[in-house]
Amino acid sequence: MLESVFTKQLQARIEGLPVHVTLWNGLEAGDPSAPKVRLKVNEPKLVKSLIHPSLGKLARAYVEGGLDIHGHPRDILALGDRLCEGDACRDRKGSESWKWWRHTRSRDRKNIQYHYDVSNEFYGLWLDARRVYSCAYFRDADMSLEQAQEAKLDHICRKLALKPGERFLDIGCGWGGLILWAAEHYGVNAVGITLSENQHEHVQAEIKRRGLEGRVEARLTDYRDVPESSTFDKIASVGMFEHVGRKQLTAYFGKIHDLLKPGGLVLNHGITAAALASQGLGSGISEFVDDYVFPGGELPHASEVLHHATAGGLECLDAENLRPHYGRTLWEWVARLESHSDKARQLIGERKYRIWRIYMAGSAYAFDNGWLELWQVLAGKAVAGEQPNYPYARNYMYGAK
Repeated sequence: MLESVFTKQLQARIEGLPVHVTLWNGLEAGDPSAPKVRLKVNEPKLVKSLIHPSLGKLARAYVEGGLDIHGHPRDILALGDRLCEGDACRDRKGSESWKWWRHTRSRDRKNIQYHYDVSNEFYGLWLDARRVYSCAYFRDADMSLEQAQEAKLDHICRKLALKPGERFLDIGCGWGGLILWAAEHYGVNAVGITLSENQHEHVQAEIKRRGLEGRVEARLTDYRDVPESSTFDKIASVGMFEHVGRKQLTAYFGKIHDLLKPGGLVLNHGITAAALASQGLGSGISEFVDDYVFPGGELPHASEVLHHATAGGLECLDAENLRPHYGRTLWEWVARLESHSDKARQLIGERKYRIWRIYMAGSAYAFDNGWLELWQVLAGKAVAGEQPNYPYARNYMYGAK
């Protein structure tokens, strides 16, 4: 009797939506004629999550196997958004700042290794050949992902006006794409740091394979532990400051300031919230990401980035929002992941495969709909009247090399 009541409520809830639902007991609801999305509910308790849904609840149910979802990821996310009536774009209430232990050195190392030390081979299935795990730059509309990632690496190097012989630091160097590009194309002496053992191992092997020993170095260390006696002409931080924590942002930029030579430049490339004073996306999304994907991640608004960079002693010189580029990048990753789904499941298992699939598709949808943004902020260090080495016009970023 109760199951019949829930089925009727579910039928009313999804009326008119392009979805067909099959329950654990064989009962069905929704559109049976070529729906865009098919759901299989494997546990009775999850019917309530469909009647009173949040995107976080649905994602958790999918990851844990209580809910099977079939369809194109774009259609799946569009359906979820309609079911939750746009609740995801609302700011989450409250703050995580009282959890002081979220960003200790040991906790940050553990959080980074949770996300990045899954499997180098797994990431290699769907990233470009350089394994650049951050927003690409589709300078031309018809670029492939590989071309757009190389264009992004070059865009960063141009913004920093890298020159032969300069000392260049990449904070959170990933699999080494930027430091290797900068050394090979701009002649710098590069240092990359990471907390991921898998990434460090991969970069070390690439340095040796490319014959860059003595010019490129990879260190397994926390940015807070880089000695300030070793200063750099230019610094980049790409896709890393999301892990820093809001309470630590001024100290983070202050550390960068101390590592820069007078007149030096830094480029911070990172995801930000689109809403002012955001505490994270609503509809349970932030909680899902914190529990399953990026423990300890926090996304401030771009205005907070400028505020904390200035408070850390830097002068902000240029800012660019690459939001549309990240949506396209993520959809490319999702398509590649799905095309290698069997191998991915062999490498990391069904549960983790589902985490990455729903997380990346959800992130792509969030960028496409303006819930998240991606900002590159260029800043400099002016000391004792010495101005940052920033040209008077921006055309240096785009001219022929």
